[in-house]
Amino acid sequence: MSLFKARDWWSTMLGEKEEFDQGCLCVADVDNSGRDKIIVGSYMGYLRIFNPHPVKPGDGGQPEDLLLEVQLREPILQVEVGKFVSGTEGLHLAVLHCRKLCVYAVSETLGNVEHGNQYQIKLMYEHNLQRTACNMTYGPFGGVKGRDLICIQSMDGMLMLFEQESYAFGRFLPGFLLPGPLTYSSRTDSFITVSSCRQVESYKYQVLAFATDADERQEIDQAKLGSGKRLVVDWVLNLGEQALDICVASFNQTISSVFVLGERNFFCLKDNGQIRFMKKLDYSPSCFIPYCSVKEGTINTLIGNHSKMLNVYQDVTLKWAAQLPHIPVSVKVANLQDLKGVIVTLSDTGHLQCSYLGTDPSLFQAPRVESRELNQEEFDAEMKELQKIIKEATKTQDIVPKSEKTRDVIVTAEVSPDLDVESQAIDSEVKAEAVPSVTVKITIQSRVTAKKPNLEVCVQAPLAVTCEQFVFDDLEPDSSETVVVSVFLKRNFSPSELEGNCVLSYSTPTELFPEGILKAAQCTFSLPLRLICFPAQPSKAANHKITIDTNKPPISFLTIFPDFVDPSEDDQANVLGFQFLSGSKATLLASKTSQRYRIQSDQLEDLWLITKELRLRLEERFKKQNCKDFACTFSGSIPLQEYFELIDRHFELRLNEEKLQELLSQRAAQFRAIERRLLTRFKDKTPAPLQHLDTLLEGTFREVIALADAAVENQANIFQAFTKLKSATHLVIMLISLWQKLSTDQVAILEATFLPLAEDTKEMGWEETVDAAISYLLRTCLSKSSKEQALSLSSQLCMPKDTSRLKKNITLFCDRLAKGGRLSLCTDSATQQAAVMPGLSGESAEETEEP
Repeated sequence: MSLFKARDWWSTMLGEKEEFDQGCLCVADVDNSGRDKIIVGSYMGYLRIFNPHPVKPGDGGQPEDLLLEVQLREPILQVEVGKFVSGTEGLHLAVLHCRKLCVYAVSETLGNVEHGNQYQIKLMYEHNLQRTACNMTYGPFGGVKGRDLICIQSMDGMLMLFEQESYAFGRFLPGFLLPGPLTYSSRTDSFITVSSCRQVESYKYQVLAFATDADERQEIDQAKLGSGKRLVVDWVLNLGEQALDICVASFNQTISSVFVLGERNFFCLKDNGQIRFMKKLDYSPSCFIPYCSVKEGTINTLIGNHSKMLNVYQDVTLKWAAQLPHIPVSVKVANLQDLKGVIVTLSDTGHLQCSYLGTDPSLFQAPRVESRELNQEEFDAEMKELQKIIKEATKTQDIVPKSEKTRDVIVTAEVSPDLDVESQAIDSEVKAEAVPSVTVKITIQSRVTAKKPNLEVCVQAPLAVTCEQFVFDDLEPDSSETVVVSVFLKRNFSPSELEGNCVLSYSTPTELFPEGILKAAQCTFSLPLRLICFPAQPSKAANHKITIDTNKPPISFLTIFPDFVDPSEDDQANVLGFQFLSGSKATLLASKTSQRYRIQSDQLEDLWLITKELRLRLEERFKKQNCKDFACTFSGSIPLQEYFELIDRHFELRLNEEKLQELLSQRAAQFRAIERRLLTRFKDKTPAPLQHLDTLLEGTFREVIALADAAVENQANIFQAFTKLKSATHLVIMLISLWQKLSTDQVAILEATFLPLAEDTKEMGWEETVDAAISYLLRTCLSKSSKEQALSLSSQLCMPKDTSRLKKNITLFCDRLAKGGRLSLCTDSATQQAAVMPGLSGESAEETEEP
């Protein structure tokens, strides 16, 4: 709050329950008497003209101060005073309504009685508008002398120009969405506005005059307007915020400035759109006006804000701040009763005030607080109560996760060891004879009162659950709830993960928050491999093979895969076949002479779940035997070429999606154009022949439907390709970690690099995201020199033209690991003994492409 208040010179309240806005206030010599008058219009249609002359400062409005009060039929949007009537250079009043522009002459008649002179308005001319008006500006358009022209901006983006009593032309602003503030610069003969794109745009009057007439857009061929030109903007400046008002000020012959008041900033621009200066505001402004400064080369500006403050700036320097009794929506500077520089402000409720800046401080003093003797016992009791409240609040609002024993609500999920006897699969697209399902029992145990508990069960597609969401009644302390769901394979391809997640959201009430504090509890569960595949005959030949080495003798599959083998068949001890529900097969072999296991399949992505299951079951087997030195390794070649084929397939579908979207947009635009032509024909009183437009409409409609179906099918294919790509990526990550014997932290970095997205979207795809992550690692922990570390990465992620750069970077990434590079989050790469990677040549590309 300011120490000083704006000194009240004269004030009044206008009407009852009337509304006012930015354009409703004007200060000018409207009656050509040589003295300023205050003109106010309201949304209720009242037009008032005041001539304040208080006996002493601070007096309220007297009846004789109101020169004229007229109720017009329509709401008044804006009032302006200028040379609007031909044949005279006298000032006239222009009043803008929603659908009408009226120009009045204000005249004074000498009175013969004590009531004094009388004022009346006379309508000189009016223009009925074809479009709803928003605001207007005026000036000597085109450099005319001795008269002012008017430009009105409509709500649909049309500039309507009037040469006094006649309508000149209309032009549509390009790219228009919502109207913004509008002003005219006489120095450059241009209109300046702020578009809904948050850009200041300037249009030359000459360009507007020679552009194609907006009223004749549909009749260009008939009128033969071959000389018409498209409306082109003169200059554009991006503000980055919406503008509240715009004004052009020129206080000398050489310099004029464009002032723009934004929501958080105040801008001063040159004639060509360059920023002269800007000021960041730490408040929410409501109105402003620039005026002449006493210091040469500077401009003063009054800015009102929603804190009832009026700030005075000299360029960007705050010179004064004064408190107002209301929030101003419009501010002007006037010369009233030989008093220069009177500040006129208007609020949205009609509080009109004329004030000046004074230095009399506010005389308000805070009352003295009554002193009382301190009671130590009451003080101690109050302190204990406050400490108890603080302790309770700290306990209930702790963001650190609690341990399992101290959690308020515990969620557990138990997966049945056997598949359901009767499958619970619903609407499954799998083409297999039988689609199995498995039961998951979810238990919720509450130690406190849990309000509005909501349980969600999530599994990764193409898996699905019979019920995804459960809503319970409020849980009492030491109570429990149990629900049962079934999980099954819904679509005809294998998932990349056999895991699920349960999330329970609830709220617990406290003394400070009776409505409850929102909390969440969750748990994960693993699904059996039998859910997506079943035993089958092993295959001897396969396109893709990987070999996992161990440091322990091989274990019979009868022991580690009892759910997939028949104990009566001894030939399954070292070889095992898997048949996926999607139709593909995989084979698992254990060497009789060495400590190796081989996994083979015709599809690279099918190797992942079998390899992961083998590793988990081996580790669990040896953990039960208290064997702590069991380890798996990989010494073969990373299947990069096969991996690259999956990347290319996924990227090709993304390109197809863009093409389909573009074609669909073109056909939809064509369909709308044909509809418009048909509607025009049907509305005509004498309809012309359709000329096969109906046939063209039907054909275009069929194309739109076919393209939409193709786009939906392509999206499904993209999701399937992305799932296969994730499976292959998981496999590559595991093989790299086994090959380089990476630690848990390094594997986490590897997963964050190659699997940054849970879903593939149009805005952020897998290829560009992984390429950026690998490029970062190659320039930090895997860099070969400080020169590579100095290279800057692109700050934008966009879809690449092809996958050559990504594949080159992945190859280089594996090559750097083979030569001793180690993954870390620091830029200094650890120099360790290099490991040799068979199948990956040492002549791989050593440099990555520039992003």
